[in-house]
Amino acid sequence: MPTPEGEFVHIREVGPRDGFQNEPEIIPTVDKVRLVEMLARTGLRRLEVTSFVRADVIPQLADGAEVLRRADIPDDVSVTVLIPNERGLENALELRDRFDEVNLFLSASETHNRKNVNRSIEESLVGLERVVTRARGEGLRCEGVISVAFGCPYEGDVPRERVFAIARRLVDAGCEEIAFGDTTGMANPHQVREFFTDAELDVQLTAHFHNTRGQGLANVVAALAAGVRSFESSFGELGGCPVPRGATGNIASEDLVSMLHEMGYETGIDLERLIACAREAQRVMGRPLGSHVLTAGPVDWRR
Repeated sequence: MPTPEGEFVHIREVGPRDGFQNEPEIIPTVDKVRLVEMLARTGLRRLEVTSFVRADVIPQLADGAEVLRRADIPDDVSVTVLIPNERGLENALELRDRFDEVNLFLSASETHNRKNVNRSIEESLVGLERVVTRARGEGLRCEGVISVAFGCPYEGDVPRERVFAIARRLVDAGCEEIAFGDTTGMANPHQVREFFTDAELDVQLTAHFHNTRGQGLANVVAALAAGVRSFESSFGELGGCPVPRGATGNIASEDLVSMLHEMGYETGIDLERLIACAREAQRVMGRPLGSHVLTAGPVDWRR
């Protein structure tokens, strides 16, 4: 891989949404607000704060609107919310002045999509196409998120062309960014490099890796080699997929940033402040988190 020489890599922090929603306990609103405000002052420029999924489906984020309303986030941080459907968008638009981007999701396998949102892929696509049209009309930037893009725990291999066909539908609808999710940690570096090398889409491509089987950062390196310069991650390695069981957390933002900085990439993120966010999340939850840098600290080449 060529030396990056200060090349910039974009990171969207998804912990306040993707991380908190999979926690067994419900985190107090005041703690969520404090953690969001801390993250917004690390140098991150994109921050997924919450979702507008029904409270009975994701009770951990039932206070999402309140968090969005109360959090003091600098103007130079682009705030993202996750939107599941048209009703979710309607609810979110009541706080339109509090966010800038929407993430819209579906799965690349029929079985996972049914288990996750109780719809076929086609039903999800038709609904999301309507949501994108409305969201773009409101001046919102849209990201399409395709889950289980690298493999499904129920169906196994997911044909690459199916994933790309879904992505093209979302781009045609108006999405300016497509994120490919390794939702249950099934990807490997060889597969990832081939996948993104073949992904001929004229929009921003983002990789969203989980560390379920310990290959998350290796997959980042493979994606970098294929030209990807946008990633999603979660501080403290929080999160995972609620369907199925055992799909543990996202790659830790501080592990990702630490590695990128050591490799010579720029992120604009203050690593020490990011580690402090993970440390505070660990205190709030009262248990050790999975981040390696949180435990070992960043590399100090002066020693």
